[in-house]
Amino acid sequence: MRIAPVTHTSANDATKSLLDSVQNTMGMVPNVIATMAHSPVVTQAYLGLNQGLSGGSLDPKLQERLALAIGEFNDCSYCVSAHCALGSKAGLERDEIERARHADSDCETARAILQFARTIVERRGRVSDQDIAEVRSKGLGDREIVEILGHVALNTLTNYLNHIAGTEIDFPVAPKLARV
Repeated sequence: MRIAPVTHTSANDATKSLLDSVQNTMGMVPNVIATMAHSPVVTQAYLGLNQGLSGGSLDPKLQERLALAIGEFNDCSYCVSAHCALGSKAGLERDEIERARHADSDCETARAILQFARTIVERRGRVSDQDIAEVRSKGLGDREIVEILGHVALNTLTNYLNHIAGTEIDFPVAPKLARV
């Protein structure tokens, strides 16, 4: 671990309030958020974006699938482990979780969304007209395209934070997959 999580006892009042809010919502303060708490402004921004996206047009199971696909592509063991657990809690079956890690799904629309998100990450946002046309051919509009980008940004933030900080995984550790 390169950056230790902030503890409740070491936190200032503003940070304690953020950590208490996460504790009340999740029943725990994941190490990624406790580590992020070194910067209350980043933590507030993350929590705000996370909450905002949770009310978007993409359902909670699809949001978990996105986190899995992005985390796997970015090789973030912490986020993949966290979202395997959170995805299961959201109702994803084991097969759905594994397929999402490969940016795949039985559902054609979900598969297109996951592959589009992976393409955004892989190409650093420089998607082609054909990539946009493909996702639109599955019935997705500008709203969904922008929300997918929001999920890429949200998950890339935590993926990179975990890489930089060396965050200790506090969820059941997900097995490694063959690189996709």
